[in-house]
Amino acid sequence: MVTADGHSAPGSVQVRQTAMRSHRCGDPRLADAGETVTVCGWVAHRRQHGQSLQFIDLRDYSGVVQCVVDGTVDVRSEYVLKITGIVTERPEGTVNEALATGQVELRDCKVEVLSVAKPPPFPLDDRADNVDESTRLAFRYLDLRRERMQRNLRIRSAVLAEIRAALAPLGFVEVETPLLMPSTPEGAREFIVPSRQFPGSFYALPQSPQLFKQLLMVGGADRYFQFARCLRDEDLRADRQYEFTQLDLEMSFVDQQDVLDVITTAVLAAAEAVTGGPVPPVETMTWQHAMDRYGVDKPDLRFGMELVELTEVFAGSGFKAFAGAGAVKGIRVPGGSASHNRKALDTLTDTAKKLGAKGLVWMRVGPAGALESPVAKFLSAAELAGIVEKTEAVEGDLLLLVADEWTTACEVLGQLRNSFGRPPAGDGGFRFVWVVDFPQFVGVDKETGRPKPGHHPFTRPHPDDLDKLESDPLAVRSRAYDLVLNGWELGSGSIRIHEPELQQRIFDLIGISREEADRRFGFFLTPFGYGAPPHGGFAFGIDRLVASLAGEENIREVIAFPKTQSGLDPLTGAPTRVDERQLKELGVRVVAAPPPA
Repeated sequence: MVTADGHSAPGSVQVRQTAMRSHRCGDPRLADAGETVTVCGWVAHRRQHGQSLQFIDLRDYSGVVQCVVDGTVDVRSEYVLKITGIVTERPEGTVNEALATGQVELRDCKVEVLSVAKPPPFPLDDRADNVDESTRLAFRYLDLRRERMQRNLRIRSAVLAEIRAALAPLGFVEVETPLLMPSTPEGAREFIVPSRQFPGSFYALPQSPQLFKQLLMVGGADRYFQFARCLRDEDLRADRQYEFTQLDLEMSFVDQQDVLDVITTAVLAAAEAVTGGPVPPVETMTWQHAMDRYGVDKPDLRFGMELVELTEVFAGSGFKAFAGAGAVKGIRVPGGSASHNRKALDTLTDTAKKLGAKGLVWMRVGPAGALESPVAKFLSAAELAGIVEKTEAVEGDLLLLVADEWTTACEVLGQLRNSFGRPPAGDGGFRFVWVVDFPQFVGVDKETGRPKPGHHPFTRPHPDDLDKLESDPLAVRSRAYDLVLNGWELGSGSIRIHEPELQQRIFDLIGISREEADRRFGFFLTPFGYGAPPHGGFAFGIDRLVASLAGEENIREVIAFPKTQSGLDPLTGAPTRVDERQLKELGVRVVAAPPPA
């Protein structure tokens, strides 16, 4: 409707989702029988039945519908068609229960060819899962037509929509921060961008909006978020890309639990939108507990096989390897004895050594809890009985023990635990867990003798540990926290330091003078002298969350146009060389790459 002044009346426009179509391919149902409908899509399959009849499975993102078409119509795989026909119940015995539209078909069809197509280089169905990834990415526009990829894109879209919907009622404002910023090389390696107007100077692409989101709190934004594009020039793997998307969030006048509650609300809303039902509540555990019981700071709670503390069993032991260790820990592999011959056990021992352990003790559990092991003869009856009791071992189990420093024992067994028990992505449901109370400092710098920050130097120490900062810094906990899903770290955050005096105490501990702090962080620290509110925030990877919810092992499967693990883009050929004119404008000269270190 158009008003007298020529403008559209508010709320008068009705947008049709189907546009050229009356229905999407996945829509027709038995209740529509007798109705004339129009669908548009790609030819997924074509089956000729004699000269006068052919069946065409027409596909779009919503699904597939079978169309009964005149046999003389000339169409091929992946042709784009517009088909108008009558929804008809399929004859008895021809129902396809695997399709949502499997009880019906379209008959008396009129076919319009909208676009012809060359044969695709690989099948656009589940068989493409076995095609080389570089080929799939080179033809990503075809790969995206597949049901799996369409599902992943829509899961991603639903996750973003639910997070936005969850944050809006909580007073958050969406703000975009710059993509061109100064280099801050304290973090991961950056991508840099030469400036044409200022030859010899460079911008950096943001690793995260960390600095700007805290400045927004100084600026009174109160509650900020954005779906930020972040870039890091680091080695790629299954859960890492050069460019990625994270939910970035910051809040003023909050404590740690306030931040955790907001993120929990948003993440559970996103998960439930994907699953269609409730998911288990988010658990919380300290970093100390996570390391002690799971051996990693990103524990996968979908399976047991927790680490068992055995140090007390060997107190005063005559077996020096155990008695002299800082900690003795073990895991029980249920039924693992039969599946591990001596060669396999030797391989496990080598693996443990590569992970940093001095060695690995294995024990097979026999009848009545008898333990078979090369070290069994060095242990007392009480020690052998204590091992069985603590691990709750039964006949047929395999026990793996590490005696070493506490951190090493935990980390080595944590890796072995994951290798033995971790289910594939998509199995075992969704188990979220907050890991809190990380160490403020992790070890001591060998060159300076000063403690090394465990997070970033702007992380607030735990209020109960402030008196230990100078006297026992490695015992200080921080107000840092991670969100973990099924063994994947989704993201991390912290309550920030907002007082200049406390910030300088941290700088003094790690060896940053006031002059150096002004030089390196002045543009960030100066605003804090104008009145900064207590604040904290969080950021988590959207790609990792979506991949977990979609049951994918690799985040490339939930990104529309990703890079390969080597950083190449087979579709566009990037990275590419630029011509000399562009380089001259930028004042950049390409020199031979240095030899590998």
